[in-house]
Amino acid sequence: MLTLGIETSCDETAVAIYHARDGILSNAIFSQNQIHKHFGGVMPEVASRSQLEKITPVMRAALESAGVTLADIDTIAVTTGPGLPGSLLVGLCFGKAVAWGSRKKLVGVDHLEGHAFSSFLEHNVPFSHLCLTASGGHTSIHLVQDFGDYQTLGRTLDDAAGEAFDKIAKLLGLPYPGGPAIEQYAKSVGFEDFFSYPRGKTGTLDFSFSGLKTAVLYDLVDRGAYDMKRRVLLDQSELLKQQVASSLLVCIAAVFERKLRLALSQHPEVHAVTFVGGVACNKYIREVLRAACNDRGVEFFVPSPQYCTDNGAMIAFVGTYRAQRGQVAGWNLDIF
Repeated sequence: MLTLGIETSCDETAVAIYHARDGILSNAIFSQNQIHKHFGGVMPEVASRSQLEKITPVMRAALESAGVTLADIDTIAVTTGPGLPGSLLVGLCFGKAVAWGSRKKLVGVDHLEGHAFSSFLEHNVPFSHLCLTASGGHTSIHLVQDFGDYQTLGRTLDDAAGEAFDKIAKLLGLPYPGGPAIEQYAKSVGFEDFFSYPRGKTGTLDFSFSGLKTAVLYDLVDRGAYDMKRRVLLDQSELLKQQVASSLLVCIAAVFERKLRLALSQHPEVHAVTFVGGVACNKYIREVLRAACNDRGVEFFVPSPQYCTDNGAMIAFVGTYRAQRGQVAGWNLDIF
């Protein structure tokens, strides 16, 4: 059984071919980072136009890399949300057209479910386990009982962790995406907590990072390092940027660790923890969470970076087990 997975929820155009027995045969991705870095964040209209331009050549590249043709494909799996409406519609309409024209089964896949099971692309993760998902648009923690069987224990109430990285990086004049730049600057000063930014509410598994962004901004204003009226960083010293980046990263890692430890205490039955999504590329946060799992005696799994960021392989994987269960969509499938 061959599944072609399409992922266009934001600013990556991704298509992958997945075999039910042999695993990933190809994983083609076009990233728009170079396009959006001039804006310091994703511009939705620009993203959807780029999706429209790249979807066909990316699919062709995936088929060629896998050594198969469209005639060999059994199922078309496509992300239906959450995400940017324009970008999602490009992938959905394209997937429908391919499925209709080539008489293939069509399966809609939740973007977050794709991330939640992305660890299975490379690892044999035991059930039940906890899954911490962190990206530019979403931060959540799930109790995963089986394929397609998961319960959301906590989610972001406002801004996601990845967005906090991007916005603070922009404030400091660092390049987009902000996560890698923040980690690099933090590493240069040894991941120290210089400014003790607030960790947010305790006792709940929900996440909130909008207050953290505000705290960083007003701390810079109080230090005379930022002009609110002109929206200009007055202190352009590398040391200040390094200290802010380090304090921010340590703070977010501490929030993740605290939420994970709370979830583990509430669900002692779990056998493992998975950390997925674009933020899971951050080595410092990974090691903080790995240490927390070691303390509790549970296994810890993280996908390779190419499967942490948005990709078609995770969509194809979920699409495969959904198709095997007969969970096929009709032609009225829509985004959400």
